[in-house]
Amino acid sequence: MAPRFRPVLLVTLIAGSIAGTAAAQEVAKPDSAAKADTTAKPVDETIGLKLGALPLYLTGYVTSTFTYSFAATDNILVGRFYDRYQKQFMANAAELGITKPVDTGKLDAGARIELLFGQDAAVTQSQGLSLGPNADLTEAYVTLNVPTGGADHWIQFKLGKMWTIMGYEVIDDVLDPNLDVGNQFVYLENFTNTGLGVDFKFGPKVDAQLRIINGWDVVVDNNSALSFMGRLGLTPSPAVTIGLLGFVGPEQADNNDNLRYGFEGLGTFKVGSKTTIVAQFDYGAEQGLLADPEANATWWGGGLWFVQDLSSTLNLALRGDYVDDKNGVRSSGVLGYAVADARKYGSVTATLNIHVFPKATIRPEFRVDFSSLDDYGEVTDPTSTQPSIGVGATYQF
Repeated sequence: MAPRFRPVLLVTLIAGSIAGTAAAQEVAKPDSAAKADTTAKPVDETIGLKLGALPLYLTGYVTSTFTYSFAATDNILVGRFYDRYQKQFMANAAELGITKPVDTGKLDAGARIELLFGQDAAVTQSQGLSLGPNADLTEAYVTLNVPTGGADHWIQFKLGKMWTIMGYEVIDDVLDPNLDVGNQFVYLENFTNTGLGVDFKFGPKVDAQLRIINGWDVVVDNNSALSFMGRLGLTPSPAVTIGLLGFVGPEQADNNDNLRYGFEGLGTFKVGSKTTIVAQFDYGAEQGLLADPEANATWWGGGLWFVQDLSSTLNLALRGDYVDDKNGVRSSGVLGYAVADARKYGSVTATLNIHVFPKATIRPEFRVDFSSLDDYGEVTDPTSTQPSIGVGATYQF
């Protein structure tokens, strides 16, 4: 099960969809920096394998990494997600996806299945669905498409388990510009939603999504109330996409009253053909977690990505993120962090994406984690910073 807190969550509808990323996007293009319009995930047939008479496409990837920390706690990188172990090679991911895409211009049906194997799966798993300690069914849903006029006017109904509509970074590391995900993905967002999704495409510049779900990262609900998420996506120009998202719902076990709620803003800005800048802001609050029953626990975080194509085979991705966990409820006891009443933490990351081998990406990375507390290092010599270097290799098919 993913090591994130599961107290309730309140979702304030209205959300933003970032337009235009293919579901099976080439690894070599981390200017994927627009976790775009998740309402439509067309399959990239140049990297997928068509199966039989039906337009079924098989896609996948394999990732392995090695990380070394200059301030590790034994072999653990505190606060880290996919690269949470240091001084050892990791069998991170072997992913397989099967997609039956839908034709948005007619009444049509499709489906998406994604299986994730490896050490990454241990931290993405949802409560109530287990394929074993190192396997995960990250997506399994049916899509029903209803055209409403033209190729860019439609409604889609999705039922099953889906990726979240929150955030810029996604579960599949091949679609992210950096080797490992940042703090907002790990601590302020959910990973997957099980429930009903309704996606609206109102034209080339406006889309929206609604999710009615069992809760944050749960397949079997831990209470008897549903949660809600919504986002509104705006594309005022081909170079700018803006997403506004809200969420609300109870996430605490056996409690339908205490709500988690919040909002997110996400903007993607393309500067010419080689540069992408992404900014993300998150705010959240939750009832019933503090000694004072009238007070709510709160948190907020911000992230900035700068992604630059240096050549046809070399890409640079810079990321900075910061989280203010005002009451410690998002990070206490999670991924090696000690229990604390409050914590401010973040990271600065630089990643080179090297594409000299067909379908493969080599990713050397330098990252520094920092905290307002002495969270890193050995027990006898704690420190507030955690610098590390790593490298990963990914092959996508």
